[in-house]
Amino acid sequence: MKQNKPYGLWASPISAEELSQGIRLNEVRWDAEKENLVWLEGRSGQGVLVASDTKEPGWDLNQEISCRGGVGYGGGEFDVLNDVVIFAGKDGRLYRRELGYDRPRAITPSYGGVASPKISPDGEWVIYVFSDGNLDVLAVVDSEGKEWPRILKQGADFYMQPTWSPNGKQITWIEWDHPHMPWEATRLMVADVVMGDLPGLNNIRLVDGNDETIIFQPEFSPDGTTLSYIRSAEEWDEFVLYDLAAEKQTVLLAPQGVHLTIPAWVQGIRTYAWMPDNKSIIYIQHEAGFARLYQVEIKNGDISEINIQPYTWIRQIHISKLGKITAIVTSPQITPRIVVREEQGWRTVARSSPENINPEYLPMPEVISWQAEDGSEVFGLYYQPANPKFQSEGLPPVIIHIHGGPTSQATVRYDADISYFTSRGYGWLEVNHRGSTGYGYSYQNKLYQRWGDVDVEDAVSGARTLIDRKLANPKQLIIMGGSAGGYTVLNSLVRYPGVFKAGVSLYGISNLFTLDQDIHKFEAHNNDFLIGTLPEAAERYHAWSAVFHAERIRDALAIFQGSEDTVVPQNQAEEIVKKLRQQGVPFIYQLYEGEGHGFRKNETLLDFYKQVEMFLQQNVLFAP
Repeated sequence: MKQNKPYGLWASPISAEELSQGIRLNEVRWDAEKENLVWLEGRSGQGVLVASDTKEPGWDLNQEISCRGGVGYGGGEFDVLNDVVIFAGKDGRLYRRELGYDRPRAITPSYGGVASPKISPDGEWVIYVFSDGNLDVLAVVDSEGKEWPRILKQGADFYMQPTWSPNGKQITWIEWDHPHMPWEATRLMVADVVMGDLPGLNNIRLVDGNDETIIFQPEFSPDGTTLSYIRSAEEWDEFVLYDLAAEKQTVLLAPQGVHLTIPAWVQGIRTYAWMPDNKSIIYIQHEAGFARLYQVEIKNGDISEINIQPYTWIRQIHISKLGKITAIVTSPQITPRIVVREEQGWRTVARSSPENINPEYLPMPEVISWQAEDGSEVFGLYYQPANPKFQSEGLPPVIIHIHGGPTSQATVRYDADISYFTSRGYGWLEVNHRGSTGYGYSYQNKLYQRWGDVDVEDAVSGARTLIDRKLANPKQLIIMGGSAGGYTVLNSLVRYPGVFKAGVSLYGISNLFTLDQDIHKFEAHNNDFLIGTLPEAAERYHAWSAVFHAERIRDALAIFQGSEDTVVPQNQAEEIVKKLRQQGVPFIYQLYEGEGHGFRKNETLLDFYKQVEMFLQQNVLFAP
């Protein structure tokens, strides 16, 4: 029999201590020539590569040197060929680690940042993306590091996804320029490789893309005759095959109502892979927060679904030379795992946590929608409080959560924050406001010059929808978000005082003017799309910067910030904190030393969960 206890005070086996000890599974790849698997684990801020033959436990490759992509927001950390791993070090160098030797050794100088290393088919060369924060280039170095690196291609503002052809005679890559983001407009390039002391490029040519088209993940077919890629097509995406000899494009598939890509916030994202027999492609399809896996035949376009149940989200698919599929998978009731597909189904190779929690503590979401002020349909995922040992009278407190980005999406996967709070008696609504990805490009573009406006409206209307449906206590609503989500938190408290009992902002933006001055290269012109260009858009910048209207905030606010955040610097938090202190609003401010844009250290996560829980008890559960 369930025990009666107030919402928010339920005892939960999901502890802050346990969540803080979890690891992140960031990437997984097969050795291009062997059946060894290498993956990347995030352990308390340290990027550790692990190798395994998938039958025996894995072994660490680089504990002393953190592996982390150093271009933009990261990603594109490593490649592996014939027992040689080339990886990006957090210190800006490329490193070589041979599986039979003990220590990695640097093959490039320590300068700038590196990402997306790709080893040539003969193992002699490595192409990669380099950035010093101002200049981005494609570069090449010999895989032993005996020579200085050389620039292969420059001139574009950004590069990603470089790839060798199977015979090593061509490479392909994606490039783009300001003011675009990679989910707005990119170009697909291909070039012939000219061998010398170091490889050079000849006959560089544009295959596809322009200022209105998104091109994503170019890959050569196993026989090297075809270049495959994903292209935006009005509302959705299409899969394109390009015959390199005939220079002819063919659309292999163009599904409606789904996306084949996700926004390239980081290097190294993969949503499909060729089977080694050259006859088919395995691809991920994204639909309303869920991911599904399919196989398409090259010859006739026949499509068949590959069952991934019980998982609801799959990413970073990769296929071995023998046709084995690996990927990172998860669901709201299953913490992220690395799996390999075998005849009997999916076999787990690595786990991000011990998986010792009863699924009854881990709710599956209800897919919901509601109407925005302009009549648009807005989408969300609602998670009910879930605990098999407790029940409560009345309606629960609910956390309205806003994802980051803002060009991103809340998906149906395991989320430690959700499980922590729903198991204690909170409801949780993920708001995929207008401007979120995954619902068509028209929906994504609704944020055009309205960021700080429509996202706030959708958060508030989502909360009111839960009230109308008797799913939330109207006097115990909380709004929470990080980065772009934290920006929405602050603006919601400014524009709609009293709707939320409290707000929780993680490295949220409070001043768009100073953000524009401090912004890093990758997003230097993102606000042109989201808000407008200065000085013409100065009125919007002022209206949607919470720091200029902080006197309107009367609801309790918790602010968490990393001291080394270069995306949303510390001054963004301290400007709003100064205003809150002047007007006597209940608040807490926690600065985490050594943390950047996103908290990774175990001790930080432990403190964060405990502080938020105490803050909500004092300002929501026990408040008058």
